[in-house]
Amino acid sequence: MTATIDIGRGPQGEAIGIDLAELLATRLLVQGNSGSGKSHLLRRLLEECAGQVQQIIIDPEGDFVTLADAFGHVVIDAGAYSPREIEELAARVRQHRASVVLALDELEVEAQIRCAALFLTALFDAPREHWYPALVVVDEAQMFAPAAAGEMNDETRRLTLAAMTNLMCRGRKRGLAGIVATQRLAKLAKNVAAEASNFLMGRTFLDIDMQRAADLLGMDRRQAERIRDLQRGQFLGLGPAISRRPVAVHVGAVQTAGRGGGQGLIPLPEAAGDAMEALLTDRLTEAAAAPQPVRRAPPPASPRADIEQALARPRALPKVTRAPEPLAPLSEAPAPAPTPRPAPPPANESGTTPEDIVRQIALAEDATYRPAATLFRDFAIRCRQAGIASAHIDIARFRRIFAHAVSGLDQLADDAQAAIAQAAEGVDDDCLAPYLAILIAAHTGAAMPQEDELGRLYGSASPSRVRRLLDHLERQGRIVVREDFGGERSITVPLLPAAA
Repeated sequence: MTATIDIGRGPQGEAIGIDLAELLATRLLVQGNSGSGKSHLLRRLLEECAGQVQQIIIDPEGDFVTLADAFGHVVIDAGAYSPREIEELAARVRQHRASVVLALDELEVEAQIRCAALFLTALFDAPREHWYPALVVVDEAQMFAPAAAGEMNDETRRLTLAAMTNLMCRGRKRGLAGIVATQRLAKLAKNVAAEASNFLMGRTFLDIDMQRAADLLGMDRRQAERIRDLQRGQFLGLGPAISRRPVAVHVGAVQTAGRGGGQGLIPLPEAAGDAMEALLTDRLTEAAAAPQPVRRAPPPASPRADIEQALARPRALPKVTRAPEPLAPLSEAPAPAPTPRPAPPPANESGTTPEDIVRQIALAEDATYRPAATLFRDFAIRCRQAGIASAHIDIARFRRIFAHAVSGLDQLADDAQAAIAQAAEGVDDDCLAPYLAILIAAHTGAAMPQEDELGRLYGSASPSRVRRLLDHLERQGRIVVREDFGGERSITVPLLPAAA
């Protein structure tokens, strides 16, 4: 099947089209400065071939979500899904041949890049039976395939460059036809740009970008000046799917519009100076005191020991939810048998027990940041001073009593203490206090401890170590953490029985 996409008119009014079958085999690069009509061109192309081929749009600004109303595209709000869910969505997009818009506008820049990279990689890795033809449009491609590292995390840059390179270099055999659009060719990785065989070059002013565009179009330096003189919506096209010689095209009209602000002039509101000042300052104090909408933060990057100080800003964690039914632990190792609770140690003449001494130590400021051996020596000294026998309590038993005290477990009812202590059996001693705090919050329905509170219980002021602690507990099957690209984190405790 062959089809021609009508994208506009030439200098003599003749129709200029793109051979869709050839485009699927040879890929397309669109370049143009901001305001040159690049997004308008992409919209025209997508509208003209809607219903003829599957369309997958990576949309960092949310401009193309309006295609859903007119052409039935499915809009995927990236901020509402976890990384694993994004990969599964991509696999289902290929399986069911759905035309989709991956809207990234609610995410911060690095989260946008990671999300798009995971999505593109999953499209590329789809099983062979799902290799149907599809146009994959990546707007603002210089973000996802940068020529220089910039401020992007090294891991993120490797991930996104691999995804974009696979799309443009190896995607053809998998049915993926890449269409990349960029404001500046100089900012786009050469390995990505070089794989396109079709070009639509819009207005640009920088010499380096004009020279690269002219080289791709086979024009000399004098002819390259034409690129600077192009009007909005005018492009120079070349390639097997467009024309064997450079051809000028004025892009035609579109049916849908983006969500950006208006481009034309509109009358200013008619209001006197005093009236306008009143509009600006009326109830300003109350408005400033009201809670402000918070843009969703990106998920934290994988921390490294040498950048812990750079990630020292604390971040709040949401409330823990409890699973409705107990789940089996993720680890295949059998759960350790519960340890019987020892008999209460003898008290001295004043009624003070070793547990009371531990609670006194736990209440001391910064007690959790002191080494366990130092705390245990302090405990032994205090017991001798109070005339309390403590030989039956070794350091391991002391650490668990201390964790119960600092987490607040000993302030709960006996049945709650027993249920939570049983759920915490087998947890490493250094992880016990923060894990008990999580269990207590889940059991009682209280708010989840803040990240800095978990750090205090863990004996560390580093948010990176707290995140590694949560990862460790999840690998053990103690908790289940779900974090979407919007940075919202929820934690489920599968092994904790419901409160009576």
